[in-house]
Amino acid sequence: ATCGHGCKYGECTGPNKCKCFPGFTGKTCNQDLNECGLKPRPCEHRCMNTHGSYKCYCLNGYMLMPDGTCASSRTCAMVNCQYGCEEVKGHVQCLCPSGGLQLGPNGRTCIDIDECSTGKAVCSYSRRCVNTFGSFYCKCQLGYELKYTSGRYNCVDVNECVTNRHRCNLHAECLNTQGSFQCKCKQGYQGSGFDCA
Repeated sequence: ATCGHGCKYGECTGPNKCKCFPGFTGKTCNQDLNECGLKPRPCEHRCMNTHGSYKCYCLNGYMLMPDGTCASSRTCAMVNCQYGCEEVKGHVQCLCPSGGLQLGPNGRTCIDIDECSTGKAVCSYSRRCVNTFGSFYCKCQLGYELKYTSGRYNCVDVNECVTNRHRCNLHAECLNTQGSFQCKCKQGYQGSGFDCA
């Protein structure tokens, strides 16, 4: 295969027949191909023809993605939210995965809401509120323990007198109360119950 006029930006594939490299056109592949004029257009927003190639540009507020498309520079990927985000009408907002978390001052990270101190948590009388990150749980009050009775878990009074969890004096009687206990000095002794003389 010989090409009398040569193939400037291509290769000779047959008698005076040129196969042009990408970005070039013409009988001898000596003309630059204006990719910006092609249909469909190679760029989403702005296109600039260059020698043998082209460049894509995006309008203000957008950035060029690797595939040549233009993405809003306010997309979730750019905002860098801690847990996730949503785009609503071009506006990006970070999200928190639970109702027990709220967006921090930077608008990207989530901070804990203390449901126990804000009064959002409601625990039954025998339970106390314990705050956790993003939530809370109700723990048995001091003097109560969690027991499985009648097919469910309940906080049941601990009988400190039976379990020897009391600090009553040797000469005192232990009296169990709901959630606690009392010490009473035995007959012939007097004092607080913790001290008997």
